[in-house]
Amino acid sequence: MVYPAGGEVQRLFTYLWIAIGGALGSMARYATSSVAAHAFGETFPWGTLIVNVVGSFVIGFFATLTGPDGRWLLPPDARLFVTIGVCGGYTTFSSFSLQTLNLVRTGEFGAAFGNVAISMGLCLISVWAGFVAGALINRAKGG
Repeated sequence: MVYPAGGEVQRLFTYLWIAIGGALGSMARYATSSVAAHAFGETFPWGTLIVNVVGSFVIGFFATLTGPDGRWLLPPDARLFVTIGVCGGYTTFSSFSLQTLNLVRTGEFGAAFGNVAISMGLCLISVWAGFVAGALINRAKGG
């Protein structure tokens, strides 16, 4: 984002909004992963998978609704709060990578491959579904 001269204060507020969103997203990630671990066990990283699929849908949906052709015009800082802050704090690609490496290191190659294939497939489908859902709302009449 380009700021005019003297825009340092605005830039600091942008960083603050992203930090707040990141904190909220991180807390939501921890809660979701904890619930998934309790419900499904910890032998497969179900919590990370769920977080990444849901986060992919949310970012696709939100970015479509608030984009240049979207139904809801939001200030840039509001978009950054959700996309970079909340979704960035919520989704867990680094956790996904580490957990996949750990599966490989323990010789669980099938589970590692499954984690990569399922995560990538479902996250791509999910971001597309979020885009489609947002586009449908953008085209709906009314407001």
